This record gives sequence, C-alpha cells and structure tokens, in this order.
Amino acid sequence: MKHLTIALGCAVMLALAGCSGTPTKTETTKKEEAPPEPASGREALYKMFMAARAWSPDVEILRLNSIHLPEVEAAPGRAAAWQVTFVSPSKGRARSWTYSVVEGEGNLHKGVFAGLEENWSGPRGINKPLIIQAVKTDSDEAYKTALTKAADYEKKNPGKTISVILESTSKHPNPAWRVVWGESVATSNFSVLVDASTGQYLETLR
Repeated sequence: MKHLTIALGCAVMLALAGCSGTPTKTETTKKEEAPPEPASGREALYKMFMAARAWSPDVEILRLNSIHLPEVEAAPGRAAAWQVTFVSPSKGRARSWTYSVVEGEGNLHKGVFAGLEENWSGPRGINKPLIIQAVKTDSDEAYKTALTKAADYEKKNPGKTISVILESTSKHPNPAWRVVWGESVATSNFSVLVDASTGQYLETLR
C-alpha cells in the first residue's frame, strides 16, 4: 500500500509539471526564431528622439528617412531601419541617429545608434526643422492615404519599393510624410505628400 501511495504521488507530480505554464524548449525556440518586423516611422523616431534628448534637450527634427534591408520583409509605410538628422539650435550642431530592428551592413546596428556631430548654422533652402509634437500621424497611415491617390500608378508599376521621408518645407505649414514609389526621390518619378499633423493628402509629385 505504501509503495502504491508513493507511485500515485509521483504520477500526480509529473502530471502537474507537464501542465505547468513553463514554455517548452520547442516553444521557446519558435518564439526566438520569429522574423523581425519592420518599424513605423513615428515608432522609430520616438526611440531616437529619447536618445537625442540626452545629447541636447532642444533637439529638433531636420529629416527622417526609411532604410530597407533585404533580410527584413517589406511592409508599405514601414521599414527595417530609419535614419534621422536632429539639430540643436543651442549647440549649433547636427547629429544623425539610426534605429534598426536587425544588425545591418556598414555602421547600422540593432536598436538606437548615434552618429557623428556636424556643424549646423541654421536652415538652408526650403527645408526647416520641425518639432516632434507636430508629428501626429504615422508613416504607415500616410501610405494608406497616399495609396488613394496612387492606385493607378501602383497597378502600372507593381512591386516597387515604398520609401518614406519626413520633412518640413516652406511650401506647407505642417511637416509632411513623403511616400515615394522607388528606392529614393532621385530615382523615382512618383511620390505623394501627406500632412504629418492632420493626415490629410497634400499633393502628388512627379
């Protein structure tokens, strides 16, 4: 009887162990092997902004652009990595930061990474700095808005890389997301501007 009781006790303990919430080795491995997901522009911008505040509390955004990497599956309006140039009026300096979901070639690292400082004497040309509070919409939302004006172009030019830029110019009162059908503005013949504050369509550029 004593041996039977011990055996039953062991069986109960084994059953409880098997039903515990601890993930199995297979489940943990599957979770670790999940492919990295591309980040939205505002998500990446806020991460880099928090790091840049330690460099200079008065940082403003000069330009944000997407970086596509072949090892991360593309999603329109989102990207594997983003690069931003911040400026500090008090320092008279500019500095770039990157945010990436994976390690990349060159100087691209996973997470937030600061670049070198440069002199900055103020706005040049039509581009001007913008404050982060003005960015009330995200890059993937901007893509959806841009697509309403680009449906015909996309049908005629399927599979193009979608690049995204955030900048402020003297042409519009609010900063804008520029959704580009192509690897860059220089190599593209079609892009759409979407107001980064209101989310409204601004204009189509060819």
